Amino acid sequence: MRQSRGFTLVELMIVVAVMAILATIAYPSFTEQVRQVRRADATTGLLDVMQRLERCYSLFNAYDNAACTLPAQSPDGHYDIVPTFPAPNQFILQATPAAGSPQQSDTRCTSFSINQAGIRTATGTLGNDCW
Repeated sequence: MRQSRGFTLVELMIVVAVMAILATIAYPSFTEQVRQVRRADATTGLLDVMQRLERCYSLFNAYDNAACTLPAQSPDGHYDIVPTFPAPNQFILQATPAAGSPQQSDTRCTSFSINQAGIRTATGTLGNDCW
């Protein structure tokens, strides 16, 4: 009787099929985890800008003073941060996915916002659970 060395084509095809099934299951889960990590970039950026605005208010008694410089993007650049000033003693910060960012496909958490009172809101299918 002859002893076989190596793998048969059938054995190799079974291994390839099992790996394909595992990859099909794992990839969507992986991409969702990456999206969640990138959402933290938005909240970190908003809280950083909020802290800068509070320093500006303590120095100039207004959030919208021209001497205050604010970053336009989150730390990793996945979100654009836009401040609006309804009054000198009020602000609303909005974080939306940056152009070309993979976060544009995130329908669960499409944008984040926070105001001077610390009220946090988010849009998307998860709503305020995004924070």
